[in-house]
Amino acid sequence: MFVDVAKVSLKAGKGGDGAVSFRHEIYIPKGGPDGGDGGKGGDIIFRADKDTDTLIDFRFTPILTAEDGKNGSGQRSAGRSGKDLIIDVPIGTVVYKNSDDSSQEKVLLADLDHDGDAAVIAKGGDGGFGNAHFKSSTRQAPIVAEVGEPGEEFEAILELKSIADIGLVGLPNAGKSTFLSVVSNAKPEIADYPFTTITPNLGVATIDGHDLLIADIPGLIEGASEGKGLGHDFLRHVERTKVLLHLIDVYNDDAGAAYQTIRNELEKYADLASRPEIVALTKCEGVDVDIIKIQMSSILAKNPNAKVLAISASAHMGLDELLRECFASISVKNPVVTGALDAAQEKSYSDSPNANMPTISLNAKLLRDSWNIEEQDSKFIVTGEKIEKFARRTDMNNYASINRLRDIMKKMGIRAELTSLGATPESIISIAGKEFTLVEDY
Repeated sequence: MFVDVAKVSLKAGKGGDGAVSFRHEIYIPKGGPDGGDGGKGGDIIFRADKDTDTLIDFRFTPILTAEDGKNGSGQRSAGRSGKDLIIDVPIGTVVYKNSDDSSQEKVLLADLDHDGDAAVIAKGGDGGFGNAHFKSSTRQAPIVAEVGEPGEEFEAILELKSIADIGLVGLPNAGKSTFLSVVSNAKPEIADYPFTTITPNLGVATIDGHDLLIADIPGLIEGASEGKGLGHDFLRHVERTKVLLHLIDVYNDDAGAAYQTIRNELEKYADLASRPEIVALTKCEGVDVDIIKIQMSSILAKNPNAKVLAISASAHMGLDELLRECFASISVKNPVVTGALDAAQEKSYSDSPNANMPTISLNAKLLRDSWNIEEQDSKFIVTGEKIEKFARRTDMNNYASINRLRDIMKKMGIRAELTSLGATPESIISIAGKEFTLVEDY
């Protein structure tokens, strides 16, 4: 079964928690903190694979979850990072983040149009620092450790767009499937009624030692750009083709009108009308030459620059000439229709302890982050990339960790701004979904 659209819920791995631990060895009093860091949560990575041709597997596994990072432990032992979840998808898969707000458009995350292309779609959370990081000259026995950050979690939409040199377009029953079956090794369903093809078919044709990848795509009707008929399901697969081959039944009452119908729909969708094109009248075996000329003239009246050829797939008439024209069009103009994202960087996480562990000092200079404060329902909601990251890694069950967050807010200027906005010691502060009061013990 061919599936070219799928929705899937993604949940990257949570980072492991840092450990609060102190070195305890005989004859070594006050050994100091030695809590290790938590491991990073696993990422969810999508990778284009030439041996995968459908998104049907996502119908049966609608939720994808990467492994959580392990917690740190004593003796500065770092927790193991969670394993990345690598998902193979067909070449030509586009991944979007589905918006929670119906008024907003979905967000493009990755466009995987080459074999082996990969992208991190959902990032795992960073592991929390153990208390070994927080030792300083004034804090010899810190009981502060960070919790791991949650991994990204959202719904993704996957769309498969065929990648081919030649895209066959035309009204239903124009002879596209017959043409593909004759010039290539493809075996599409063929019958004498419209909409025989309801899913894209790919075939490879060879001409003068050169291979052409041809996509036979479901028939186009008037109004397809607004979603009528197979609508966007058709046009999605046309987007990536380098050259459009318009096939028009020579027995149409008006070949020019049929051609214009196709052009109108292509012009309304993703500017496809600007793609290089070749027009072929099909089923021309046994047809009077004057009729063929009339139909060609009708097409040229709509577009004087059109290249129009007469062919018959069943009679093998004019096929080599048409394929040569297709190859020449690809060779002359090969537009880049969509750029793929960079491949995911290779990562290796060490499971061994870090002997030269840096310390984190609250006296370090913290530049003012681009944060914002908004009052809602008697709460002060603080947003900003840096402060939210600190908040996500704060253990709300550890008063020392909460006080550390309060101290960071003070150094970043957030506390002063809260006070100027009317916040009191009892006021509830919300950062990254975590709530606490502005000042301790009130």
